[in-house]
Amino acid sequence: MKIPKSLHKYFWDVDVKKLDPEKKPYFVISRLLDKGNVEAARWVKENFEPNLIRKTLQNYRDFSLKSASFWGLIYQVPLNQIKCFREPYYSTRMTLWPY
Repeated sequence: MKIPKSLHKYFWDVDVKKLDPEKKPYFVISRLLDKGNVEAARWVKENFEPNLIRKTLQNYRDFSLKSASFWGLIYQVPLNQIKCFREPYYSTRMTLWPY
């Protein structure tokens, strides 16, 4: 599985050619769902099982609160199970960026 060239722009801080979505699925899913567009969301849906996407929401904290809420609704993950809404991460985030 390779990340399409049109989605490389969402991985500005890594060498996309060396990034293996099968070895780093949480990172790829979270980056594309949080920062990506409709094409990125479609690619994630077509290439990853819904359970893996749910696990990403539950285990990977680097989502914005807004996108985590949205994807939690789409993939039926309650907010209290989404990592970026759980303590201590949520409190820390609110003291650093209270919006």
